[in-house]
Amino acid sequence: MDEQLIGGNAVFLAIAAFIIITLFKAVHIVPQSDKYVVERLGRLKAVLGPGVNLIIPFLDTVRHKVSVLERQLPTNSQDAITADNVLVKVETSVFYRITEPEKTVYRIRDVDGAISTTVAGIVRSEIGKLELDQVQSNRAQLIERVREQVRMMVDDWGVEVTRAEILDVNLDDATRAAMLQQLNAERARRAQVMEAEGKKRAVELSADAELYAAEQQAKAKRITAEAEAFATAVIAGAIKESGLEAAQYQVALKQVEALQAVAVGQGKQTIILPAAAMEAFGNAFNLLKARG
Repeated sequence: MDEQLIGGNAVFLAIAAFIIITLFKAVHIVPQSDKYVVERLGRLKAVLGPGVNLIIPFLDTVRHKVSVLERQLPTNSQDAITADNVLVKVETSVFYRITEPEKTVYRIRDVDGAISTTVAGIVRSEIGKLELDQVQSNRAQLIERVREQVRMMVDDWGVEVTRAEILDVNLDDATRAAMLQQLNAERARRAQVMEAEGKKRAVELSADAELYAAEQQAKAKRITAEAEAFATAVIAGAIKESGLEAAQYQVALKQVEALQAVAVGQGKQTIILPAAAMEAFGNAFNLLKARG
């Protein structure tokens, strides 16, 4: 009786253990950051998403547990030659995440190494199409082209490249020294050009100033000539209206004023005038006296 009881308990325990193991194999709780690849008898059966999932025990097996979190590959450095035959060392960084685990686990063995190799080849190819100055000045466009080509290349691996960056483009010492000499020569050339342009501008301004002065002098002479012509016309009109006596009166007035100017001075002065001058002044005074 005891042997039957013991045997019954063993069977019960075995059944209970089988049920527990079956449930353990049938129920899988997948974390939010993972996806599980399920195989049935060695062939792909399903991909389990986050949450509680049921499979057929002993037939189905969770073969791969794949994280879908974004990953960053180690910074990679590779040599490249530009279109103008300059050797550069390019540092790249790639971020990606797995979107289709069934492709990743069955189509590629080392996805990290494959992506690194692909990025290195694309970077070399794209830099080989550009000269060094274009590589430095068009960094954003170069990165965008590399990113798009990498995305197309890795699509069959169930991978999405979220970012592909070119961190730095370094030159060897010889190339850097040559570029520094070229830069210094360019700076010297620009300085000479600016100095020449400054001298040219100074000459142009000096010529403009001389031209302006000449124009002003010509304008002043023209105004003086016009004034003299106007005065002559006025005198001619006065002579026409008042006759010769008016003209003689103006001449006499000017002669008296001239005599007064000569006589002005400090101390004692001796003025010697020719007889003809004295006669002219006498006539002027007589004429003024007569008009007064």
